[in-house]
Amino acid sequence: MHSTSPRDTKTPPAATAASADPGRVTPMMAQYIEIKTANPDSLLFYRMGDFYELFFADAEIASRTLGIVLTKRGKHLGEDIAMCGVPVDRADDYLQRLIAAGHRVAVCEQTEDPAEAKKRGAKSVVKRDVVRLVTPGTITEERLLEPGRASLLVAVARRRLSDVGYAYGIAAVDISTGRFSVLETDARGLPVELARLDPREIVCPDAIHEDPELKEIWRDVPAAVTPLAREGLDPASGERRLKEFFGVATLDAFGAFSRAEIAAAAAALAYVERTQFGARPPLSPPRREGESATMLIDAATRANLELMRTLSGERAGSLLATIDRTQTPGGSRLLAERLAGPLTDPLEIAGRHDAVAALVEAPGLREDLRRDLARVPDIARALSRLALDRGGPRDLAALGAGLEAARAIAAALLRHGEIPPELREAALALGRTDPDLGARLSATLAEELPLLKRDGRFVREGFDGALDELRLLQVDSRKVIAQLQARYAAETGCRTLRIKHNSMLGYFVEVPQAVGEDFLREPWRAVFVHRQTMSDAMRFSSVELGELEAKIASAADRALKLELSIFADLTAAVLAQAEPIKAAALALAAIDVAAALAELAVDGGWTRPLVDEGAAFAIKAGRHPVVEAALKREGQPFVANDSELSAAGKSRDGRICLITGPNMAGKSTFLRQNALIAVLAQMGSFVPAQSAHIGVVDRLFSRVGAADDLARGRSTFMVEMVETAAILNQAGPRALVILDEIGRGTATFDGLSIAWAAIEHLHEANRCRALFATHYHELTALAERLDRVVNATVRVTEWNGEVVFLHEVVPGAADRSYGIQVAKLAGLPPAVVERARAILGELEKSEREKPVAALVDDLPLFAAQLRSPPPAPAVAAGPDLLREALAGLDLDEMTPREALEALYRLKGLN
Repeated sequence: MHSTSPRDTKTPPAATAASADPGRVTPMMAQYIEIKTANPDSLLFYRMGDFYELFFADAEIASRTLGIVLTKRGKHLGEDIAMCGVPVDRADDYLQRLIAAGHRVAVCEQTEDPAEAKKRGAKSVVKRDVVRLVTPGTITEERLLEPGRASLLVAVARRRLSDVGYAYGIAAVDISTGRFSVLETDARGLPVELARLDPREIVCPDAIHEDPELKEIWRDVPAAVTPLAREGLDPASGERRLKEFFGVATLDAFGAFSRAEIAAAAAALAYVERTQFGARPPLSPPRREGESATMLIDAATRANLELMRTLSGERAGSLLATIDRTQTPGGSRLLAERLAGPLTDPLEIAGRHDAVAALVEAPGLREDLRRDLARVPDIARALSRLALDRGGPRDLAALGAGLEAARAIAAALLRHGEIPPELREAALALGRTDPDLGARLSATLAEELPLLKRDGRFVREGFDGALDELRLLQVDSRKVIAQLQARYAAETGCRTLRIKHNSMLGYFVEVPQAVGEDFLREPWRAVFVHRQTMSDAMRFSSVELGELEAKIASAADRALKLELSIFADLTAAVLAQAEPIKAAALALAAIDVAAALAELAVDGGWTRPLVDEGAAFAIKAGRHPVVEAALKREGQPFVANDSELSAAGKSRDGRICLITGPNMAGKSTFLRQNALIAVLAQMGSFVPAQSAHIGVVDRLFSRVGAADDLARGRSTFMVEMVETAAILNQAGPRALVILDEIGRGTATFDGLSIAWAAIEHLHEANRCRALFATHYHELTALAERLDRVVNATVRVTEWNGEVVFLHEVVPGAADRSYGIQVAKLAGLPPAVVERARAILGELEKSEREKPVAALVDDLPLFAAQLRSPPPAPAVAAGPDLLREALAGLDLDEMTPREALEALYRLKGLN
C-alpha cells in the first residue's frame, strides 16, 4: 500500500518560516512557497521555461525516486535550496514513475505571458497556478496508462447499521473511460470487493482511514490510499452533488441507491473535481452492482490462483495473460474485469456462453471480426482526454478510425443472420453512432499527425482554402528567404553567408568574423544592423529581413489559430456524441471478448460448460490452462484428469475429495485447475475439459502454497492458519474450497489433528464442495466414517529404484509419499538419502504396530461434538476433610502462632 501523507511532501521548515516573512525571500521563491503551502500533500512541479522544477523536500524525494541529480539553487534563510528538474517534453515519463511510487503531483503552470509580467515591472514574477493534481487514480495520458488494465479510483463510505456494524458503500470510477459503478457490502466483504476491483487509488473519509478495525485492510491493499476530510461527504450533500454533476432533478432514473452508496459516489466525484480543477470527465451515470452478483474471491485466493498476476507480481504467466486473445485495449480491460468477477447468475452466464458458441461455430465471421477489431483504437480513453481538454489530433483520428470500424463490424454481425442477444445488442449499439462523424474526422485530419494540437499541421491539405493559402505563404516565404540569402551572398561577395533563425534573434544573417568586420563599415553598415558577435562569426539583421520575418510569423500564427478552431469544432462534434460513443466502446469490447474466447476455445480444444443452480461439480478430462500452455510451448502433453465433487444420492451437499500422493506428482496443479475451471466457466468462457457441469460457486477459497508475512510478524504456519480460519468461518454450501497440505508447518501430531478437525468442520458445518490434498495418509480413513468424503490419489510407479510420476488422479489412497525419492531427485547427498531410508524403515515398522483404524475408532467424530456438548466435570463423591477443617477455624480469635500451627495441620490433611 502507498499511503499519501502530508508529512511526506510538506513545506520545509525554512520555507514555512520564510512565508511568515516574505520580505526575506526572492519574489519567485515567495510565489513557490505560497503555492506549495496550498498543496502540502503533493510534489509540486513548478514550471520554469522548458522545465518543471522541484525544491526543498520535494526535490529530495523526486531525486531519490527518479534517480536524477539533486543540485542547489541559491540560498534560503542562509541554507542551500535543494533543487532538481525534469524537461517539460518528457514530463509524462517522470510522472509515471512518481505515480507508480505512490506520490501525488501538483502541476503548476505559467498562467500569463512573460511579456504581461514585464509590464508590471522588471522584477515582476510570471503568474503561476496549479492546473491539475496528478494522482494514481486520476491519470488519463496514454503513456501513463496500461492499455489492458482499468485505472480505477475507488471511494469508500459507510453508514451505521447498529452499535457494532456498518454498511460500506464502494464507488468505482475510471475517468479514462467513463466507467462509474457502486455497490454496498459489509466489513467482511470490503477487502474482497477491493481485491476484485484492483484499484489504482482509494479515497475514504478520515474516520474510515483511522478505524483500528480497518487498518489491516489499508495496509494490505496494493493501492495508494488517500484520506479525505469529512466535510461534504454526508448522504444529503452527496445526493445534491450527484444531481448537479449529471444535471438531473432526481437519481431515480439511475436506480435505487443506498445512503452508503450515495456517499461513496459523491466522495469519488468530489475527488475527481478536486484533482481536475473544473475539467469534466465524461462519466456515465452510476450503475449499481447487485449483491452476490459475482463470485466472491478474497485477495489470498486471487494470489494463490494467480488469476491476474503471478506471485512475483508479473502479468506474464498468470491466467489472464494465458487467455487474453483480445485485439483491442478495451476488450483486454473487459476480459480482465470479467475474470476478476465471475458471475453467479446461470442465465447471464449462459448468455455469454451463447455469444462465444456462436463465434466458435462461425469461423469466417470470427476471422472477419477479429481483423476489423485489430484496427480499432482505444476510443473510450481518446474520448475522455478530449473531454478533459488533454486530447490531441491523434485522439480525434482514433475516434474516426474506431467509429468507421464499428459500423463495419455491426454490418458484419447483422448480415450473419440469427445471432445471440449479447452480440445483437452490441451490434445495435454500434449502429447508434453518427454515421457521418467518422467520415468527417477522416476527411479533416492529415495522414501523419503530431501528438499535440499546438504543433499544428494536422488538418488535411485541401480541407480549408484559407488555411492552404496561409500554408502556401509559409512555403513561399522559405523560398524567398533562400532567394534573399543568395542575393546577399552575391552582393557582398561572401559565399558562406547564411540566413538562420533562432527563438531569441528570429531571422538573422550570419557571416565569418572577418567578413563581419567589413559589415560594420560603409557601405554595408547602412544595410546590416549588428546583433551578436560569436567566437568565429558575427550576426546581423536587416530591414528587409525583418519585414519578411513579420510576414512569415503572421502567416504561421494565423494558420495555427485556424487549425485550433477546426480542432475545437471537431472536438465539440465528438463530445456531442459522447454517450453513443461510450456505448459503442463497450459494445466493441464485448464483441472482442466473445471473439477472443471463441478463438481460444477453438485453438485449445475447450468446451462449453453447463452452469446451473445445483450442487454439481463434474469435470471430465480437465486441464490446467496455464500449465498446459507452458507444456505446449515445449512440445509436451498435459495429462488430463477427472474431478467429481457433485452431491451424491439424496444429499444436496457436494463432496470432499481427499487427495494423497507424492510430492511433484501434480496434486497442487490438480487442485488449482479445478478452481480455475470454475472461474472460467462463470466468467463466460469455455473451459479446458472434455465436459464440465458446475453448480454455481458463490465463493471460492484457495489455500495452496507456503509463504510467510514477516512484516506483520506471521510465520509460514501462522499465515496458513489465518487463511484456513477465514475459509472455515466463511465458506457456505455453494462454496468451492481447495486446501493443500493443511497442518504441515507444525509438529506431526499437531498438524494431523488440525487437518483432521478441518475436514470434519468442512463436512458437518460448511457442507461445501472441497478438494483437500494431504500427506497425512491417516486422514484417508475418514472416508469410511464421513459419507461425503472420498479418496483420490495421484499415480506413480517405480522403475529401477526411481520414482516415475504419471500425473493421473484415480480413486483410492496412497500408502507412501515417496519423499525420499523426491529428495534424491533434488540432489541430496547419497549418504543423507541412505540414512533417511534407514530411519524411514524403523519409523514404518513402529507405525505398523499401531493401525490407523484404531486411531479412527478412538477419536470421536466432529459431528457428535456438534450435536451434544461435552458434559460438565463430575463432582467428587465423599466428604471434603479440607473444607470441613477450614470451616471450623475462627480466624478473628487466633493468634499468629495458632494460625501457623493450623496451617501445618491443614497441610497434613492434603
